[in-house]
Amino acid sequence: MHEMLLSHGYPALFLLSFLASTLIPLGSEWLLALMLISHRDPVATVAVATIGNLLGACTTYWLGIYGGPWLIRRVLRIDDSAEERAKELYRRYGSWSLLFSWLPVVGDPLCLAGGLLRVGFARFSLLVLFGKLCRYAAVAWLTLGSTHLLT
Repeated sequence: MHEMLLSHGYPALFLLSFLASTLIPLGSEWLLALMLISHRDPVATVAVATIGNLLGACTTYWLGIYGGPWLIRRVLRIDDSAEERAKELYRRYGSWSLLFSWLPVVGDPLCLAGGLLRVGFARFSLLVLFGKLCRYAAVAWLTLGSTHLLT
């Protein structure tokens, strides 16, 4: 599987990064690292992963906007009191929490909450873009740094 994804290069990285940023539990950092080890262009690799991940987060955001009530009640089975507690936490920490949308487990729900709570799309996009770009840049830096140590 690794070889197949690596052979498809940037399109595979884009798709995996996109899917990893939806509510599907996937990771894309391993493919980014594998591509960098295979001497792919670091800037292009980070850019493709970041754009794919941002667009996946935007999809989750739009699901929150347009599917919010249905998702809250039918899929997530959240009652009124739990929803109010979540809204209060989000109000307290604000949309700045979207900077942490790159984190495993909590990142995708943060993007969904951004849509549910109607964070402005420009603000959402900038905060999520910054967080995800920093994450992929750090993975690239660590990968490239460790490969130089091994050679």
